[in-house]
Amino acid sequence: MIRTLLAAGALLVLAGCGSGEAAAPARSAPAAPTASATPVAASLKTTDPAGKSLTLDKAPQRIVCLTGICDDALIELGLRPAATTTPKLISRPDYLGAEGARIPVIPGAFGGEDVKKIAEARPDLVIGLAGVHDNLRAAVQKFAPLWVVEVKKPEDSVGYLRSLAALTGRGAQQAQAENRFNAKLADGTRRAKAAGLDKKRALAMYGGGNVGVNTTDDILGSFLSRYFAYPWPSKGGGFETAQAYSLEEILAKAPEVVFVQSFAFGKAKPVTETYRDNPVWKRIPAVAAGKVFEVQPELWASGRGTRAFGIILDEALAKAAG
Repeated sequence: MIRTLLAAGALLVLAGCGSGEAAAPARSAPAAPTASATPVAASLKTTDPAGKSLTLDKAPQRIVCLTGICDDALIELGLRPAATTTPKLISRPDYLGAEGARIPVIPGAFGGEDVKKIAEARPDLVIGLAGVHDNLRAAVQKFAPLWVVEVKKPEDSVGYLRSLAALTGRGAQQAQAENRFNAKLADGTRRAKAAGLDKKRALAMYGGGNVGVNTTDDILGSFLSRYFAYPWPSKGGGFETAQAYSLEEILAKAPEVVFVQSFAFGKAKPVTETYRDNPVWKRIPAVAAGKVFEVQPELWASGRGTRAFGIILDEALAKAAG
């Protein structure tokens, strides 16, 4: 069924350094994890996905996060956002727990955040999502630099971790976090093959009334395809059509395990409840076998950092193998 309620959900789904300049992540094919990451050198320069250079006057201490990759990277580096737009993510026990609930929250729709509240957080750097927060640049740059980022693959998450570590002088913490992440990915590959999950057909989908599929052109779908059989290519066209699979099309591909992100838009029910009595839904192998799992959107849809991918991987493998 084609989505009509997921404009906001679509935005959620959308959310290397050395001495000198902290470079933006390269858009190359995924590289094999290095045996041991090295700390990046401190730098006050970085670039955005469009190649535009950003130079700070000093290492930022108060950073406002308008996208989850920012919160994730700061926490991996042992830092805290001055304010956030993803309170549910950072309040998870595997992030900041109760401490996360004390971080000020920036109100407003994704891409239309309250600029006055951003200013009240007294930031010396604001980090947003490319293609979403560029429209806030003129207003935000009256009081702080705006750096926009874009994550298309987990290697980009590593790149931004390095870039932020260079800006904040946290190279030692970056190397530790990067090594943990590389070990997590390698262990995930081993576990998936050992359990035969690399041959199991998996599906990640999301909804708030109608549904969409995380395709292999989507970062989450692409990530899962490294560990599962994942037969969900983009259908082309704009976002409204690229990820719009009908229940009949989902049935035809016969997924054996399904991960569902249900967005709470208005009175929308969880996806599994919406389709519980649908005869086509019931015939999907994962549904018939009880292998459909509701997962937390704040992590699966908003978490795009190294910590988030590691947690998603552990959760996906455990649920699929259980």
